[in-house]
Amino acid sequence: MPVTIDVIGSGRKLTLDLPEPKESVLHEVVAWQLSKRRRGTAATKTRGMKTGSTAKIYPQKGTGRARHGDRKAPIFVGGGTAFGPHPRSYGYTLPKRVRRLGLAMALATRANAGKLTLVESFDIDGKTRAFVSWAKDHGFDGSERVLLVTDDEMARRAARNLPWVDVLPGRGLNVYDILRAERVIADAKIFDGEAGE
Repeated sequence: MPVTIDVIGSGRKLTLDLPEPKESVLHEVVAWQLSKRRRGTAATKTRGMKTGSTAKIYPQKGTGRARHGDRKAPIFVGGGTAFGPHPRSYGYTLPKRVRRLGLAMALATRANAGKLTLVESFDIDGKTRAFVSWAKDHGFDGSERVLLVTDDEMARRAARNLPWVDVLPGRGLNVYDILRAERVIADAKIFDGEAGE
């Protein structure tokens, strides 16, 4: 599904061949991203980790009560936890093909809605005031959440302090951040390799 986008700062247009977005693929990639970044530090103590005596609390027979071992058994208050969480990684492997497809589909959702803006060069001196002025000139007034994807260090520095802008380098482009943002501003050179002009 070809999408043609004007490149700001030059007279050219880029035509991107993007797939039809599928919610199931986007969900799969976002779930993978969020699972991968979980800290996985939840921990509980089993009966073997609890401090305390391992002595049998009363004889097996003759008391008329239920049979028990030590006080650290999960059945007692203050005892260990049975089948509780332990530190682990929640990450798993998603095929590269699915990851690439998800990224292309996420870009397609923004491109189809006219919310993907490509830029040749920002020519900004690193000051936030300069980026706000540039944004206003190109129709970004802060009413929408924007994802700025650029390898221009000065542009990233100028935009990173604005509450309505998320900033990423080109290699950090990902599905979750694209879908969180209402508009995406990106370097045209990121897409030059896969575009027919």
